[in-house]
Amino acid sequence: MDLITLDLETLYSQQYSLSKMTTEAYIRDEQFEVIGVAVKVNDGDTVWFSGTKEQTGEWLAQFDWKRSVLLAQNTMFDAGILSFVFGIHPKRMLDTMCMGRAALGVDVSVSLANLAKHYAVGEKGTEVLKAIGKRRNDFTPTDLHQYGQYCINDVELTYAIFNKMMADEFPLEELQLIDMTLRMFTKPTLYLDTALLEQHLINVREAKQQHIINTLRAVGREDIAAVAAVSGTDHEAVQKTLRSNDQFAALLEHLGVVPPQKTSPATGKLTWAFAKTDEGFRALADHEDERVQAVVAARIGVKTTLEESRTERFIDMGTRGVFPIPLKYAGARTFRWAGHDKLNLQNLPSRGDTTLKRAIRAPEGKVIVGADLSNIELRVGLWLAGQMDKLQALGEGMDLYKDFASKVFNVAYDDVTKEQRFIGKTSQLSLIYGVGAAKLRLAIKTGSGQDIGEDEAKRIVAMYRIQYHHVKQAWEDGETALKCIMHNTQRTYGRNHLIKIEGNKGCRLPSGLYMRYPELKIIQEEGKRKWMYRTRKGKEYLYGAKFFQGLVQSIARCVMADSMIRIDKKYHTLLTVHDADYILVDEAQAQEAMDFVLAQMRIPPVWMPDIPLDAEAAYGQTLADC
Repeated sequence: MDLITLDLETLYSQQYSLSKMTTEAYIRDEQFEVIGVAVKVNDGDTVWFSGTKEQTGEWLAQFDWKRSVLLAQNTMFDAGILSFVFGIHPKRMLDTMCMGRAALGVDVSVSLANLAKHYAVGEKGTEVLKAIGKRRNDFTPTDLHQYGQYCINDVELTYAIFNKMMADEFPLEELQLIDMTLRMFTKPTLYLDTALLEQHLINVREAKQQHIINTLRAVGREDIAAVAAVSGTDHEAVQKTLRSNDQFAALLEHLGVVPPQKTSPATGKLTWAFAKTDEGFRALADHEDERVQAVVAARIGVKTTLEESRTERFIDMGTRGVFPIPLKYAGARTFRWAGHDKLNLQNLPSRGDTTLKRAIRAPEGKVIVGADLSNIELRVGLWLAGQMDKLQALGEGMDLYKDFASKVFNVAYDDVTKEQRFIGKTSQLSLIYGVGAAKLRLAIKTGSGQDIGEDEAKRIVAMYRIQYHHVKQAWEDGETALKCIMHNTQRTYGRNHLIKIEGNKGCRLPSGLYMRYPELKIIQEEGKRKWMYRTRKGKEYLYGAKFFQGLVQSIARCVMADSMIRIDKKYHTLLTVHDADYILVDEAQAQEAMDFVLAQMRIPPVWMPDIPLDAEAAYGQTLADC
């Protein structure tokens, strides 16, 4: 197949640009216009073309796309244009931006300019800055020629960067995953139920108003007026008070409550602890004063704008056509997929109100089949640590949550209650990553409302670390591995020497990618010795158990990717969410497809042959059905 490296230059302005809009909205907007395109076939000369939409379409049609691999920087954008505007679908797709994230890590900029600098292949031009607000007919012949040279340079840089990455042995399997991810966006097949979404938007907005009404009933206008720094209607004053950290803190003080605070990891200074996950804020939800309970609930309700904004975005996308699914390949430090393009499909609610998932529908005569790896992090963690007795029991069908609960409460396995199993489950999923008694206690209270007390939490932690002593040893081995990274030495880590520690390059995963810890060092802070490394957001702390956790989650992603590649040989992947894979099939083939997917997900990778894997699957008309 031919390798076609391509770059499209398009109209943009201060308001009409990718910085203001999603990729899908930008391409499908009526203002959209291609200024020109540069194409390089294999290692031939790069050619620039500029013409009308029809002329550009005809020029692009000369290439045998069905037998070609498209290469671009930010291929979701360029391939999206080829698909939505010109109806062109290459055989395969590659992306230097995606490759850069995987090869260099999430802490490094993967802009074309930075990649060109990193790989020392040239320098990106700046002519694009002169094109703001200019349509194709606004360019003089000289300006258009210079813009073409700029575009040609971008293509040459992209091609050179790709070759550098491949020379560095970028994993071929990861190229397949990049292609799969791009196809989710450029070959959409699902639809959005806009009628359902519009009613949901009404309900969400009404719920927000009810929170404001409840606040006024609980605390009254005088209380709000005492702290509000704005004028306006009662509803406006309440909403602004609830949204403002300082005004909300003043309202709590007015109600006789000391507002909870925490140390900001970014600045090291005290800040308000008003996040839903902050322990002090959670405690206020159960405050003895019902007024405090009301304003805390209202604060959460009014601040939670995600559901409203995402519903609005879904409605907009649904009115423009079939639903392109944007995912960021290797968007997380663990190389898992992440939300992208102002739309995070990785965190759609699976419990409670599942309207957004119910709004994502298969076309007539088709169904969505979804399969989810079962307990994958637990299984991988036990395997990596060499806790094979527990892993074998899990593989033979034992419920490890019940098993641990039976020992905690000294009852028979079959006599474990639902409440006891919840504590066993929370313990298993937390303690494998080294969580201490305080956090375990909070996790159990948050999930069940039951406070087990400090002594009981300590007892459970101690019991786990005795029963799962290989896991505890894996944390300690993690400390040794961190020293090797810091001192730039080599060793292996985990069962069967699965992880290769290659000095300050990081940890080589089964995928061939590296978990990286830039500028890893030991610091003294608050009288304690801590591991710390640099991220784009600032410093990040590390310790043996957290090191173990990162590797477990990265290996779980490798297991998931391994099965996705096998499944994709028969059924194209629509979407992946954490440890789940979704495909689209004819309704009559649903059971056959589901059986196939389950079989593939239960096959252990060749580099982890003795891990017992399992999966669950379902199918239906909507994403919520599976």
